[in-house]
Amino acid sequence: MFTASTYPWSLAHLCELRSEIRNKVKVESYKEERKERDERLGFGNLTDCAKLYLRDMKDTINVIGGGLAGVEAAWQAARMGAKVRLYEMRPVATTPAHRTDKLAEIVCSNSLKSDEYGSAPFLLKEELRRGSSLVMEAAAATRVPAGAALSVDRGKFAEYITERIEQHPAIEIVREEIKEIPADGISIIATGPLTSEALTAEIMRFTGDDQLYFYDAIAPIVAADSIDMSIAFRAARYGKGGDDYINCPMSEDEYAAFFDALVEAKSVPLKRFEETHWFESCLPIEEIARRGVDTLRFGPMKPKGLPDPRTGREPYACVQLRQENLMADAYGIVGFQNHLRYGEQERVLKLIPGLANAEFLQFGQIHRNTFINSPQILNETLETRRSPNIFFAGQITGVEGYVESVSTGWLAGVNAVRTLDGRPLLAAPQTSAMGALCRYVSSVTTKNFQPVNITFGLLEPLPVELRKKHRNKRERHIVQVERALEDWDRFIGELRMQPLDEKKKEEK
Repeated sequence: MFTASTYPWSLAHLCELRSEIRNKVKVESYKEERKERDERLGFGNLTDCAKLYLRDMKDTINVIGGGLAGVEAAWQAARMGAKVRLYEMRPVATTPAHRTDKLAEIVCSNSLKSDEYGSAPFLLKEELRRGSSLVMEAAAATRVPAGAALSVDRGKFAEYITERIEQHPAIEIVREEIKEIPADGISIIATGPLTSEALTAEIMRFTGDDQLYFYDAIAPIVAADSIDMSIAFRAARYGKGGDDYINCPMSEDEYAAFFDALVEAKSVPLKRFEETHWFESCLPIEEIARRGVDTLRFGPMKPKGLPDPRTGREPYACVQLRQENLMADAYGIVGFQNHLRYGEQERVLKLIPGLANAEFLQFGQIHRNTFINSPQILNETLETRRSPNIFFAGQITGVEGYVESVSTGWLAGVNAVRTLDGRPLLAAPQTSAMGALCRYVSSVTTKNFQPVNITFGLLEPLPVELRKKHRNKRERHIVQVERALEDWDRFIGELRMQPLDEKKKEEK
C-alpha cells in the first residue's frame, strides 16, 4: 500500500512540481485530463500520493545516453512540454574513446560531412535545422573552416550543448550508469556505439536477438605548428571553400615507400571479439591498403582536384588534414583512422611529406560499435514492436554518422511525447532524408543488416516523368532535395513546432 511515509518527497512538493510542469494548462481541463488518465492507467483506487508518484514516473521521459542522439531527443521532448530525465554515465563510468564528461562529446572526426546544397547530407542537416535542432544550432555556433563540409570545434561544440541542456528547466541530468531498461514510464535508449557491457547484455535480452557489432576507428591529430608548410600547401578540393585544408602531396616513390611501411606495420591485437565487422565508410587505413596497392590513391589519398601550386599539377597521391578547432592549432588526418600500435603510427605517418617532424596530439585508435538488428525490432516511428513505451535512437539503431544519429534522436523525442499524451505516432515524410533513414532501419530486408549513412540511394525515387525531364544526376538530386524540403515544411507545420526564438519571446 502506498502512503505518504513510503515516498521521500512531500505531497506539497510533488504538487508544486506538477504545478510547474503544467502551469500553462487551465485547472478545469487539467482535472478532466487527469480523470481520464487515471481511468486509463488504473489509478482510480490509489491514494493521492501514490497517484502523484506514478504520474511522475509515467509523465517523465527517460533518455538514456547523453550523446548526439540523446541530447537531441531530450531537447525535442522538453520543447514539446515534457519533463525529461537525461542519464549519462560519464564520469561515473567511461568508455575507451571518451575523454571528458561533456554531453555530445565527439570522439571520431569533427566533420558533420557535406553542407553543399543538393547533397543528401545537406538535406538531412536542413531538415534538422528547420526542426529547431539543438545539435545543428551548436554546430552553427562552433563551426570551423572545412570547405563545403560542416566541421566543428569539438570542445566548444560539447560545451555549448552541455550548457544548453543544463539550463533547460524541464531537463534533469542524472550522472549514473543505467544497467537495466526502466520498467516504468517511457524511455529512449540512445547509448550509442559504445554502450556499456551491462546495458548491452540487457538490451540483447530485451530484443531477444544476438549481439551485432563492428569496429570503428579514430584518426590521428597533429599539432598545426609541427606541419612543414614548405612542403604542404593549403587548398580545398576543386577550390570549394578556399584554403581550408592542409594538403601533403606525394610522388610515386614516396607513395610506394609509405604503402609498404603501412601494410607491414603492427596493429593492436583485437581482444575478446570473435570477428570484425568493419563499416565500409570508416575502414581503418591499413585495411584499405590491404585491398590493393592503388586503393588508397583512389580513396582517402586521392589527389583529384588538388593541384600542387608549386607544379600546377595534381600529385601522385595526397593526404589531407582538416582543422580540428577554432584556434586552428590542431589538424586531423582525414580518413586515416587506424588501429596500429602507437609507435608504428608515428613511424609510418612521419613518412608523409610535410609530417616528418609532426607532433601527434592524438593517435588513431579502435573501439567497438554496437547496434541492434533494427528491422526485427523497431517500427518506422522508432518505438520497439515489443514495448511501445521503449524507443531507440542514434547509432545503436544502425544509422551511421553524427547527423544521422541526431535525426533519429529528433524523431524519437517527438514521438515519445506523443506516446505520453496518447496521440498517434508520426513517421517522417517518405520523401525526406529522415524518413528514408527510419524506413531503412525499420524495414530493410537483408540477412546481414549493416549500418548506413544517408545517400540518395535511400531516398524515394522521383517519378518517371521527372527522371526523364532531369536526366542530369545533379539536377535530379536538387529536385529530390527541393521536393523533400517542401514535404518536410508541411510536416513541421502540422506538428505546430515553434522556432526556439519565438518560444523565448513568449516566455519573456
